[in-house]
Amino acid sequence: MSATERPTTRPRPPADDVMELATRLRLSATRLARRLRQEAETDLTPSMHSALSAVHVHGPLTLGALAEHERLTPPSVTKVVGRLEDQGLVERRSDPTDRRVCRVSTTEAGEHLLATSRAQTTAWLAARLAGLPAAQRARLLEAVDVLEGLVALEPASPTERPA
Repeated sequence: MSATERPTTRPRPPADDVMELATRLRLSATRLARRLRQEAETDLTPSMHSALSAVHVHGPLTLGALAEHERLTPPSVTKVVGRLEDQGLVERRSDPTDRRVCRVSTTEAGEHLLATSRAQTTAWLAARLAGLPAAQRARLLEAVDVLEGLVALEPASPTERPA
């Protein structure tokens, strides 16, 4: 095999080798996430993109709620929101019931950026999946069900995380 060729499959570890499976899954998920960020073609850092997505899905949010959701410190979330605000992707508004509290919401530009990046990453991934045989796509569908179940088992807050 030449240096530029890559093997298409690796030898499978025994089913009970949980550490090997965890290592391979972590590396694959990390590489896929990195590739999807590249395909999104935004100038946002992963933290900025994640915060923007959280505001879009769960917003309008207070800075404290966003910090908790993103598991960031309050100074870090303030910095991230400031950078998003500078780019016109989010805006802060005073809470109508308590003027001391501000809530962050996505702007039209932020909504557009998210929709565009989602469309680009989904199109890239769909094209890659379309090139797989139907049997491999069926295996991936089963694996996605398992992965969704693993993520659903995640503790709700950082304090509930196992040591």
